[in-house]
Amino acid sequence: MSKHKSIFENPILSTKVKSARAKIFPEGGLGYFIGPTLALLTNSVLSSYFNKYLTDVLNMNVWASWFVTWLPVVSVIFVVLGNILVGRLMDRNRTKAGKARPLLLISIPIAVLALLVLFIISPFANDVINTEYQVTALVCVAIGYNLWFAVAYPFYYTSHAALVNLSTRSSKDRSLLATISNATALAAMGLVNMIGSFFLGFLFVQGADGKLDAQLSYDRWKIFIIILLVVNVIGVLVEYYFTRERITEESFGKETLEVKKAASVREQAKICFKDKFWWIIIVFFFLYQLGGMMKNVSQLYFCTAQFPGEDGIFSTAQGGIWNGTLSIIGAVPTALGMVIAWPLSNKIGKGKAILFGAALSAIGGAIGFIAPDNFVLVVVSFVIKALGSTPAMYLSLALLADILDHQEAKHRIRTDGFTMTIYGAIMAGMTGIATGIMNGVLAGVGYDAVNVSSDAIRTALTWIFIGGETICYAVIAVIFIFMKVEKYTDEDHRTIVENQKAEVEASGGVWEDPADRLKREEEEADAAAEAQRKEELKAKCAKKGLNFEEEEAKYQAVQEAKRKAAEEKAAAKKKAAEEKAEAKRKAAEEKENNKKK
Repeated sequence: MSKHKSIFENPILSTKVKSARAKIFPEGGLGYFIGPTLALLTNSVLSSYFNKYLTDVLNMNVWASWFVTWLPVVSVIFVVLGNILVGRLMDRNRTKAGKARPLLLISIPIAVLALLVLFIISPFANDVINTEYQVTALVCVAIGYNLWFAVAYPFYYTSHAALVNLSTRSSKDRSLLATISNATALAAMGLVNMIGSFFLGFLFVQGADGKLDAQLSYDRWKIFIIILLVVNVIGVLVEYYFTRERITEESFGKETLEVKKAASVREQAKICFKDKFWWIIIVFFFLYQLGGMMKNVSQLYFCTAQFPGEDGIFSTAQGGIWNGTLSIIGAVPTALGMVIAWPLSNKIGKGKAILFGAALSAIGGAIGFIAPDNFVLVVVSFVIKALGSTPAMYLSLALLADILDHQEAKHRIRTDGFTMTIYGAIMAGMTGIATGIMNGVLAGVGYDAVNVSSDAIRTALTWIFIGGETICYAVIAVIFIFMKVEKYTDEDHRTIVENQKAEVEASGGVWEDPADRLKREEEEADAAAEAQRKEELKAKCAKKGLNFEEEEAKYQAVQEAKRKAAEEKAAAKKKAAEEKAEAKRKAAEEKENNKKK
């Protein structure tokens, strides 16, 4: 009986990444940055503006305040269940495409359906017009909301987040990919807040009487969502084709692991619950996401309530301008952090970098309480918090990968499925928790589409926007004092390779080091690509009447020139480094001699 072939063995669905090691391009640039950034734009829009859509366009906090308060909170239950499903599918899924990447493709049709139900199928209803559609609107919003946050987004985001852990065992390469991957959340949210904020007048249309034109705003949102759908599909496909799961591929050459069932949830949970490093990183993700989402969901509300326009009027359109300005300025230190986070982690370690950064963020947040109605001071506070948060933003997934490797070395079991289930539930569910907290507080202080600013509203939003994240970072700084997993990294990697070798040899197989296998496969892929290039050149020469040998000689001459230029550049760089080291050595000797004198 022939073995059933997976659809992912079809060359059409094969990864376009052939290199043995993770590289900045195309894997880092396309698979970990461009693709995810486009894919995450939709969730960034929903996180930033969907609640504003409910409270201002549909005015639900007036005629269904219980709904907007409890929907995001109760939905967390379904978010957790959705992530459990994704985690188990990831554990049991082992294809040529990997175990996480196929789930990216599954997220596409579910995401399309969720957004259609939320914005296209859902009828327009508020407390003034079309009141007969209120029940239908509530049902559609509830279904669409859970289709997105409990199904579509977990299928995408949990799989997306797992790719760093599964990409490579090289700690440096993982830190690089984690930095790039985590930058996508910043890039997506930045595009939405920095650019989108200045166009909120398109989505939240002010009528001639100065009040919000709810019907026109509703129609504009439909057009906007259709554009987002197209962008989302393109982004997911780019990420799928330009990523690779090298750790999952390690099992392809090991017969013992091909027949081994995935560890059960209970087995994985038992390992995790006894691991103090695992608990620290999970509590970190909880606090990091809670503080971040309380800031994100409240930023537009905060800017609208605190900073009026030149006419002294508080409005969403004017608040959007302040919001966009704040986001643009805040993006500068965050972008700077992306550049320094990776080399900083190589120098002092990922854990220490996150600890020091969290302490800086707590200090920055405290500054914001001095005068929350002073935009300049709020900007200073925001910038300091943003700079301090960069190690947590860019290095946390790489640190999580070190913890998973440590568990594998100790127990010979990887807990990716269970861990990413918990991680995904936190990252997706915290949007609902933060939104529910804010909506409950806003309902308590009398917020509605007309009354967007008062002393009570400003005080409440200050504690949500500034206070929530500040407190969370203070706690993170304390718990990371005990994060010491990185000291085991080198030993863990040696143990994992030794265990894999022992399993293969015990089963009668022939051991091939994963690094050697990946290198061999890369060489084979390069040879195949070279053969294909020659065939294409021959076909081109035959079609245009050219001499193949002459054209091939031209090509080889260009390649040789490039090779020599690269060698000369490398030699010059090496010489410069040696001269710098020699000058440093001489300076140290001179300093030492002066001391002796």
